[in-house]
Amino acid sequence: MRSIPLLALLALSGCATERALSPGAAGESPRPAFVAEGLASWYGPEVRSGSPTASGERYRASDYTAAHRTLRFGTRLIVENLRNHRRTVVRVNDRGPYTRGRILDVSAAAARALDMIEAGVVPVRIIVIP
Repeated sequence: MRSIPLLALLALSGCATERALSPGAAGESPRPAFVAEGLASWYGPEVRSGSPTASGERYRASDYTAAHRTLRFGTRLIVENLRNHRRTVVRVNDRGPYTRGRILDVSAAAARALDMIEAGVVPVRIIVIP
């Protein structure tokens, strides 16, 4: 089974799944510590810049930030839109989303980078950057 690439394993995973992966064997590149797949939404136009976030920072639509229920504030994530494979990096600075079935809310800037503004909600893969 070691010959199956990590991406193939990720492709076989179900929606809204989370798992921790162990470091690679000697000579292999390290694997991410946390990978999850599920639905992501973005802070819509009703959330104004300057609104407080759970971390105490003020929300800025131009920053590449996100809300996650449990990851530490300051955690950096690679977020991939699974519909178009666009990726961006965000920093967790808020809690949420509180809508059932969603695993991440991203700022307007991150949503534009992922090309998800019009769709509003898209399937994503998130990977913690160690």
